[in-house]
Amino acid sequence: MEHSSKQTSARLAVDLSAIRENYACLSRIASRAECAAVVKADAYGLGMEKVAATLADAVQTFFVAHPEEGKMLRAFLPKKRIFILHGFLPGYPEFMTMYNLIPVINSLEQLKGWRSFCQREGKEHPAALQFDTGMSRFGLSCKDLCDEAVIDFRPVLLLSHLACADCPEDIANTEQLRRFLNMTAAFPGVPRSLSASSGIFLGEKYHFDMVRPGIALYGLTPGYESNEFRLAIELEAQILQIRQLCSGDRIGYGLTYRAERSMRVATVGIGYADGIFRSFSEIGALWKDGIRLPIRGRISMDSLSVDVTALRSALLREGAWLSVIRSKQDLMRLADSVGTISYEVLTSLGYRFDRFYRG
Repeated sequence: MEHSSKQTSARLAVDLSAIRENYACLSRIASRAECAAVVKADAYGLGMEKVAATLADAVQTFFVAHPEEGKMLRAFLPKKRIFILHGFLPGYPEFMTMYNLIPVINSLEQLKGWRSFCQREGKEHPAALQFDTGMSRFGLSCKDLCDEAVIDFRPVLLLSHLACADCPEDIANTEQLRRFLNMTAAFPGVPRSLSASSGIFLGEKYHFDMVRPGIALYGLTPGYESNEFRLAIELEAQILQIRQLCSGDRIGYGLTYRAERSMRVATVGIGYADGIFRSFSEIGALWKDGIRLPIRGRISMDSLSVDVTALRSALLREGAWLSVIRSKQDLMRLADSVGTISYEVLTSLGYRFDRFYRG
């Protein structure tokens, strides 16, 4: 097991073998398509270098959001294809070619800028085209396809993004599929990609030539229940202090929680600065040996309080570890409890943890 040298009261364990197994499972599901890997946002907060190195033997194509992320990724993946989902801003074409990065062109302005750059260079540098099939976010519109800058352009990949893939029954999926088929018909023979993580589970007709899993690599499959995937992370935090409360005693900022009985409370070294949202106060819990330990009072920046009355005294000591994210409370359950999504929780986890990599 590899770990950092930080001395902190919380630790994040990343299971690299689980990431490899999850990728292999996704590749089997989309067996007729190339399975790329999305490692933007520092691999969703888990460490881009470690995750990319783990997948490097199996993956040929990687996606990140920004050019600077691509530069970082290129430093340890010198021979892989790296696509930049946000394309490029003015002044960045030279940067893209310097690090052999492939922009995903999202607008006519980007496309015209890229083509002008290629003309000045006297070389057709590769680029992908993204189409807006109904999400009103990134991509060329149907109207844009009539522009002469698009008509004679030969991209290396065509892609779009599904808005409701985590809801398989939503008719928006079939509508976006229809639009994608219509818009890409103008580019016969060019590889196509529509599905990210959840889209892979919509079926083969959504796979095309490439799928782009991101969060599914870590065992999270929004909208789908599957026992085939392994959660790749565990988050634990240490007890910093234990105290006995009497009925009527209050806890935390605002004194929002009043003890209804005599109880034991542990102060735990993790808080909203570490990505444990204040909205998790009162409704959330930590775990120890399968026992749920409710959060009491408001979550602070660096700490929170849990009711540990149900634990045997032998398990209670300063320095003992409690589970924040694990099998009893995976990311999706935690996210659901505070009305958000697992992506937000995962990418919000702070950098103060002692990080361990195993497998």
